[in-house]
Amino acid sequence: MSRIAFTKPYLTGLESEYFREALMSGVWQGDGGFTARATSWLEDYTGAPHALLTTSCTHALELAAMLLRLGPGDEVIVPSFTFTSTATAVAIRGAVPVFVDIDPVTLNVDPALVEAAITEHTRAIFVVHYGGVAADMPALLSIAKRHGLDVVEDNAHALGASLNGKHLGTFGTLATQSWHATKNVACGEGGALLINDGSLLERAEMIREKGTNRARFLRGAVDKYTWVDQGSSYLPADLLAAVLMAQLERFDEIQRLRHQVWDRYSADLQDWTDQNGVATMNVRPGVTHPAHLFYLMMPSSQDQEGLISHLAAQDIAAVFHYQPLDSAPAGRELGYTPEPCTVTADAAARLVRLPLHAGLTDADLDRVVSAVVSYTPLA
Repeated sequence: MSRIAFTKPYLTGLESEYFREALMSGVWQGDGGFTARATSWLEDYTGAPHALLTTSCTHALELAAMLLRLGPGDEVIVPSFTFTSTATAVAIRGAVPVFVDIDPVTLNVDPALVEAAITEHTRAIFVVHYGGVAADMPALLSIAKRHGLDVVEDNAHALGASLNGKHLGTFGTLATQSWHATKNVACGEGGALLINDGSLLERAEMIREKGTNRARFLRGAVDKYTWVDQGSSYLPADLLAAVLMAQLERFDEIQRLRHQVWDRYSADLQDWTDQNGVATMNVRPGVTHPAHLFYLMMPSSQDQEGLISHLAAQDIAAVFHYQPLDSAPAGRELGYTPEPCTVTADAAARLVRLPLHAGLTDADLDRVVSAVVSYTPLA
């Protein structure tokens, strides 16, 4: 009996062809033909006015922080329940990540707590759409407008997700995407910055290209390019963009397969979850999700450990997820927490993610469902 992997990149059949095409083109560096194709696809699909591919979602978040000119003395509100990159992008600029708690139903940042955490030093709100389920963007944007703040969407989970028909990643000033190997579409490592405020585009191009105005030079706007701003090398190789393009062109296929898995879990585990006091992902009206993950909120931390071990004994990989950033060593040193993030701590201690990728077969799902329902919670 083979092991069921928690996540696995899906091969569309185009990756080798496109990678070889990029190799033979001689353009291995960033901003080649495949980069242009993937960028156009992303803009067309999401409706974002502008997109720039980056070397990772982490780098896209760092680029966003630079574009907003965050620095010492500034505060940025971030959820405690997120990956470290959401906070490190703020801290690396010398600004202070201010950690706030999440809504217990959606696991997204709680708008009321966001507003309560705003001070005269607050510059921005970094929002995470956990599991690709939309945060309460109307409330958050209203708060941001009242206080003159920018909103950055960490959209790493949410390509293909929407709120009331509008794609996530197009609500805030800026948004970031991830093409990490664990995401729905992947090129190993990679990301993108979505730019919804066109006034930031030219400077974003400069920061992404080592602080130079090379993009303007290539467009013929200047006769030479030079160093004009702070920046870094955030351009992914066109070789990686070729792999990404192979994935994007089969995005509908990938999503169809992932939704089949998600829907199977949702239907086949419902009786077991109802009987055992286990909660699952909440998708409210007006929200579409991308089947990025499927989680079980177990009754206790002992049941989190118990279910993961129970599945591992049957060669099924299941995992916990984010650990609270507010109580992490770096979070205590570099951040600030106005109120205890008790919901985050509780969710981190009880959440179990089941295997979810486009390569899971019906037989695999039979095994996972059977193994889950054979577990009896301790609480």
